[in-house]
Amino acid sequence: MNHDVLVLNQNFEPLNVCPIKRAVVLLLSGKAEIVVNNRGYLRTPTTEIPIPSVIRLAHQVRHPRLRVALTRRAVFRRDNFTCQYCGVQSNHLTIDHVIPRHRGGTHTWENVVSACPACNRKKGGKTLNEARMTLRRKPFEPKPTPRALFGHYLVECQEWEPYLGD
Repeated sequence: MNHDVLVLNQNFEPLNVCPIKRAVVLLLSGKAEIVVNNRGYLRTPTTEIPIPSVIRLAHQVRHPRLRVALTRRAVFRRDNFTCQYCGVQSNHLTIDHVIPRHRGGTHTWENVVSACPACNRKKGGKTLNEARMTLRRKPFEPKPTPRALFGHYLVECQEWEPYLGD
């Protein structure tokens, strides 16, 4: 009962992820319908309620433009698990601020890159010019595609794959 459920808008656009309890409430109140049910049933003495994996809302919901959360994992995914200074591809990376925070740099997508520990130590609290280093690619905020927003759930919920697109 502690799995997540993908919530689709009426046009099958992914909206968010909710707990099973919330999804069952939406189903029972007629506000949603089951799209994928492969988790079995919730049984009570009088009824059997399907446990959904993907639900679709009955009415179209307007929502604000979503943004990809700025997390370590999201930065590594954006940079393809590659050091942005030397180009080494690794799972052992650190986060580096292009303009150091103590020099007025902000913690934003445009100022954060993946770096291997050696390059991060070499750069330290210096700017790129002072450290005589260059970036392989200018940092940017990734587009909020359904895969970028909900793709990390695919490890546990493979049945969501067709609804997240490219």
